Amino acid sequence: MKFENTEVWGFAHAIRGMRNPMESWERSDSVFPPNGTPQLGKNDLELAQKLIRAGSEHRKFLRQIFVSTDMTAPLYLFKEFDTYKVGTVSNSCSTMHKLASTEIKMNCFETDDRDSDLHTFPAEKVIEQLEKLRIIYLKTRDKRYWKELIRWLPESWLQKRTITMNYENLYTICHQRQNHKLNEWSGCDNPALPNFIAWARTLPYAEELIFTLPTA
Repeated sequence: MKFENTEVWGFAHAIRGMRNPMESWERSDSVFPPNGTPQLGKNDLELAQKLIRAGSEHRKFLRQIFVSTDMTAPLYLFKEFDTYKVGTVSNSCSTMHKLASTEIKMNCFETDDRDSDLHTFPAEKVIEQLEKLRIIYLKTRDKRYWKELIRWLPESWLQKRTITMNYENLYTICHQRQNHKLNEWSGCDNPALPNFIAWARTLPYAEELIFTLPTA
């Protein structure tokens, strides 16, 4: 699992809009360099966290801070990620068009936390059979072999998706998945492995805005 080409934008208009309801723009003390990291002031951070803790109807400004990243993850994680489709967009690499174009081998699958001592599933043999199907399809162009390849492709297959979302999406995901049993979400069993929440913590003001706790 990995994250590449991460971009964040929208802090300036989000913070400006956050102050619209009370018309308190004169209290804003943040700095937004044209080509640099935003620098949120004490006044703005205090208001932002107050609104976040007040609930989703008050922290609307988080929906205006946008994030884009190239996320490579197994299909079984993307199946869960689709739970958060509202306010997100993703463009994936295509198994339909490109699955047969490269050799199928172990590094095409998520194996970061695989326990090689468990011999309950013949992964190497499955990959070998998938590669045979791929080669036969390339030689014959018989779509029946391509369909079998798609049919039996394991959910651990790594796919890259370019994803666009916002800080509100991230707030929801991180609070709901922080203790998830899948390492790819939270790294609970092995924090050293790449995981979604560890990546989210690298974003600007993640601790102050995304990981702020709601009011008890």
